[in-house]
Amino acid sequence: MTVRLDRPAERVEAQELGRTLADRRGGTWYLFVVPALAFYALVVLYPTVAGAWYAFTDWTGRNVAPNFVGLANFAELFSSPPARTALWNTLVIAAATTVIQTVVGLALALALHSALVTRNLLRTVFFAPALLPPVVIGFLWRYTLTPAGPLNDALRELGLGGLAQNWLGDGDIALASVIGVIIWQHAGLTMVIYLAGLEGVPAEVLEAAAIDGASWWQRLRYVTIPLLIPATTVAMSLTLISGLKLFDQVFVMTGGGPGYATETLSVIMYKEAFVSGRYGYAAAIALVLTMIVFAFAFLQLRALRRFEVEA
Repeated sequence: MTVRLDRPAERVEAQELGRTLADRRGGTWYLFVVPALAFYALVVLYPTVAGAWYAFTDWTGRNVAPNFVGLANFAELFSSPPARTALWNTLVIAAATTVIQTVVGLALALALHSALVTRNLLRTVFFAPALLPPVVIGFLWRYTLTPAGPLNDALRELGLGGLAQNWLGDGDIALASVIGVIIWQHAGLTMVIYLAGLEGVPAEVLEAAAIDGASWWQRLRYVTIPLLIPATTVAMSLTLISGLKLFDQVFVMTGGGPGYATETLSVIMYKEAFVSGRYGYAAAIALVLTMIVFAFAFLQLRALRRFEVEA
């Protein structure tokens, strides 16, 4: 007896139904795509293009027809001492936070990726600051670091009064204090990224290395760290971009002071736009900052990707 598995009539009907559904979807796709594209163009593309244009004008927010000034805004940016200081501070913050936060986050992840009974509690404690708004962190530490604040009081109680400082009012240490606060807040995020990466390190590889006589440091250097390059790429990229764009903590804690000791490009951009009303100059600062972020992010990703391939 022969059983026919092929049913031409049913296959033709299914094909016709498929074409009908495809035609129906093909005729209405634009109803979903066009509104999304229009919204994106309105809130992203237009402001971006307009901002780039205003960077070459003397727009103050009040003059309807701003004058084209060419590269004058950019020339002022790179010749003005406050702007050059802000650029230098921005680069210092980005470099310091990227390096130190990566090291601290990795150290925390290695310490808490163990059979420690309280590891989950400690992970929560270290990660909690990253969940708080930057403005809240700024106000908290601005109070803590005042000359009569809790930090100096604690130092005096411990007999270390000689270490008490005007942490945010002394131009020599204000920038370092701000960097310390940033690392304190975000090291937990880097820790979580590395903890996720450590879950992907094969335990049998580490065990084999230990059997072969590799020390803890050798296993870390030649096995664990190379396998954590993807996590390092993510952690360092996020930290670098965040450091270059930093605004909230600096503005709340010091306002860029004392003097220009903690001024960053984001802070000076805000002041030029909303205090001085020089929107054209502020747009030029924003354009330069955007180019710096893209350039550094591209170079860093390229370098780290090369390490990934080699690893």
